[in-house]
Amino acid sequence: MKKIGITGGIGSGKTKVCEFFEELGIPVYYSDIQAKSLMNTNLKLINKIISTFGEKSYINNVLNKEYLSEEVFNNPEKLKTLNSIVHPFVIEDFQHWCLSKNNYPYVIIESALLVETGLYKTLDLLICVVANEEEKIKRIEERDKLSREKILKRMENQMNDEEKSQYADFVIVSGDLAHVKTQVQNIHDEICKSLII
Repeated sequence: MKKIGITGGIGSGKTKVCEFFEELGIPVYYSDIQAKSLMNTNLKLINKIISTFGEKSYINNVLNKEYLSEEVFNNPEKLKTLNSIVHPFVIEDFQHWCLSKNNYPYVIIESALLVETGLYKTLDLLICVVANEEEKIKRIEERDKLSREKILKRMENQMNDEEKSQYADFVIVSGDLAHVKTQVQNIHDEICKSLII
């Protein structure tokens, strides 16, 4: 079973691309969603976060997202530390998840940090989703209700599209949904064809 990565910067349209793959019957592991879940349920991970970022990281045993976001998004070193703590737990969880997906031709792991963490090296193929900056900002403003200033700050902490694309086997240009869907279908067909050969 092939493991395919989908990556791209914040607001690039990764989720929509993943939804199109799911429509084709391909299971998708959403790293961010799983990471948040693990940060609220895995005691070992919770203790590591508290010992690194302090008691304020949790309120009544629930992750204090606002506090942690403020701590890490203005400090690249702290962000790196948080990712290095959470990342191994997500990988372990993904590997367990894959065990139940053996009857699928391939699975997808979606994460903004596949290149930065080096995880892409353990995958069979990498798909990078790109979009122009204004489009990304508009999406994030609508989705996360963040100020333009905060969005640009988060973007600064991420590798840019051009750099990320160099690691990819396929690049999907996000924008018009019908065009995105066609790109997904073409990549799916190509992956399936390579599995038959």
